[in-house]
Amino acid sequence: MPEAVLQQAAAEMLDWHDAQGRSSGMSVMEMSHRGKEFIGIYEQAHNDLRELLAVPANFKILFMQGGGLAENAIVPLNLSQGGAMDFVLTGSWSQKSQKEAAKYGVARVAASAQADGFTTLPSPATWQIGADSRYVHICGNETIHGVEYQELPDLKALGCNAPLVVDFSSHVASRSVDWSRIGLAFGGAQKNLGPAGLTLVIVREDLIGQAHPHCPSAFDYKLVADNESMYNTPPTYSIYIAGLVFQWLKKQGGIAAMEQRNIAKAQLLYDFLDHSSLYVNKVAKDCRSRMNVPFFLRDESRNEAFLAGAKAANLLQLKGHKSVGGMRASIYNAMPLEGVQVLVAYMREFEKTQA
Repeated sequence: MPEAVLQQAAAEMLDWHDAQGRSSGMSVMEMSHRGKEFIGIYEQAHNDLRELLAVPANFKILFMQGGGLAENAIVPLNLSQGGAMDFVLTGSWSQKSQKEAAKYGVARVAASAQADGFTTLPSPATWQIGADSRYVHICGNETIHGVEYQELPDLKALGCNAPLVVDFSSHVASRSVDWSRIGLAFGGAQKNLGPAGLTLVIVREDLIGQAHPHCPSAFDYKLVADNESMYNTPPTYSIYIAGLVFQWLKKQGGIAAMEQRNIAKAQLLYDFLDHSSLYVNKVAKDCRSRMNVPFFLRDESRNEAFLAGAKAANLLQLKGHKSVGGMRASIYNAMPLEGVQVLVAYMREFEKTQA
């Protein structure tokens, strides 16, 4: 989270003020989601997000709940009509998506990078997409394995008319989006846009209104869209914080500026790793994540000493996911370049002490 956002939220915790500085006399957490104060917060957040991500007018922006994991069920309930879906498996999250969707239709594997240890992305030219596919699902950035699409696939160029569904949970607002290639994008806000509790769904209008009869009403995209994300009580405080993040992003220069910062941060860390004799990153260079950088010590007996020294230097949460081991540096939007510089300096010094 950006420090400026946390400071503003702290200042407004007991008494939220509107854009004109007028006191509401209450915390956002005390507001009715249908009251004028919160409606104003919601509308500002909605409009700022559309502007930031350059979302076309024919897409609906839905503020929902359940996180990206729940969307693995909600998407097929809205788009599959019990038919076939195709999944490109590039890591743990796309695997979870395919497994969950199989409960609601035929969830096929169009391509998989598992044989490479999820260190590469299958070329779209190799994808096996059925002619009856209701949609094609990808995970834009795999947080655990550290692979990211540097360019979204063009399904039309592959002769596929199915919409592309993108899980952009972990890199939303970190880079520009080519909406001409997307039918639906979804993601939990807790990586780049706010606290846990808010889920974003950005869906093309022509894909709305096809929900399975058994789809819960609160998860029917048409009902959510028709009621401007107020069909049921939305995660009000999470929307408020996300709205502050949107304002912060605009002040930073928008998505284009953030993308350049993220490129610089990732390049600094990857350049160091590539020239190190102690550390190694195993991901193919053409699909390395800008958000999540996994790396390993060539001598893993030194892992605990590395983590202990990092903690002493106030460099936290560097231990890799338990399914892959090693280390992982997550350098989301709110992480400044200076933070990556401190990490690299520590890693360089630790390497010297181990020589």
